[in-house]
This record gives sequence, C-alpha cells and structure tokens, in this order.
Amino acid sequence: MGDAVVIVNLPPVARFIVRGDGAAMAALGFAFGVDFPREACRAATKGPRAALWLGPDEWLLLAPDGESETLARTLTEALRAEPASIVDISDRQVAIGVSGPNSAEVLNAFNALDLHPDTFPVGMCTRTLFGKAEIVLWRTAPDAFHIEVWRSFAPYVLGCLDEALREHA
Repeated sequence: MGDAVVIVNLPPVARFIVRGDGAAMAALGFAFGVDFPREACRAATKGPRAALWLGPDEWLLLAPDGESETLARTLTEALRAEPASIVDISDRQVAIGVSGPNSAEVLNAFNALDLHPDTFPVGMCTRTLFGKAEIVLWRTAPDAFHIEVWRSFAPYVLGCLDEALREHA
C-alpha cells in the first residue's frame, strides 16, 4: 500500500502569516490577487498563489519564491489603513507533498483527523499535529496533500512519513 504514495520536498515559496478582521482581509485579497474563501479551514488559489484560512482572523499566504520582498511591500501598503499584522515566515517553514491513492492512510499513521474526502475535502486546510509536530495540512487534490511544517521539525515529519510508508508497504 505504501508503494502507491509519493513523498516529496516541495520547492521554496514566499510565506506570510496575516492577522486581521474582515475589512483587512478584503483589502488583502485584492492586493494579493486571490479571493479569500468564505468558509473556515479552506484554501483558495489563483495561479501560483494560495490563501489558507487558519483561524477566525489568521491566514497563511503562499506565493512564488522570490516574491517576498515585493509582496511584503504590496501587502503592507494594502493593510496600512486596517488593524492588521503581516509577518514574513518564508524561511521558518518548508513544505512536503504527500500524494497517491493511499496518501490519507499514510498520513493517518501519525495524525488522527478523519481524512475521508467527505469530511476533509479538496481545498480544506487546518492546523493539526503530526506525531508530535504542529503542521498545516491542506488537501490539494483527491489523493494529494500539502504539509507546511517548521523547518526544524521537517526531518522528524519526514521520518514519521517514512515509517508510515514501511508500515503500509
């Protein structure tokens, strides 16, 4: 079963955590170029950019690598009149892709979420624990997941994924 799952380190991206109210998010969505989702724990994408709703007033923004500096200026200017904060976390986190027909089962070896497509559909995202590491888990396709994890925890998460693959092989 594990042979049907592929685990890859995803390429670097620009990452921002933004905190603010609805007015701030409306201004931010316009500047970022992505219509933010209206449902909690959902992601919205447009081209290579993504906005993941992590909490009532918290968003994770992902954009192509190399856009951090320009995007930081653009977003800061868009939020200038709004009570909000923006923090560049591009170097803090890395991304791991897990895909294949049995990817949900492999993830469930170290995560207790119900990853059935009816419960955790494409576009859903959430903070959760993977083993002992906090991650952001985002279902990007029926059989594909995107994991955001702090750089220092990435070797641990990759080790857990390798162990889960061996268990399911």
